[in-house]
Amino acid sequence: MGKGDKKSRKGKIFMGTYGVTRPRKTAEVIVMPKKKKAELKKEEEATKAVTKKKVVAKKKTETKKAVAKKK
Repeated sequence: MGKGDKKSRKGKIFMGTYGVTRPRKTAEVIVMPKKKKAELKKEEEATKAVTKKKVVAKKKTETKKAVAKKK
């Protein structure tokens, strides 16, 4: 775990590469604009409408014992 290790931070610095263990610094800060409450409600309603599915009841199958009793 030193300069020769390609997976460690020291190894990345020594080799001059960037990776998961040594992410690059971003020059600009990304700011997400805030959404209005009305827009948020519309989005929530849209996602709820899409995610709702019909629930179909499964048919109960008769066991072998029940079928034998009927005969």
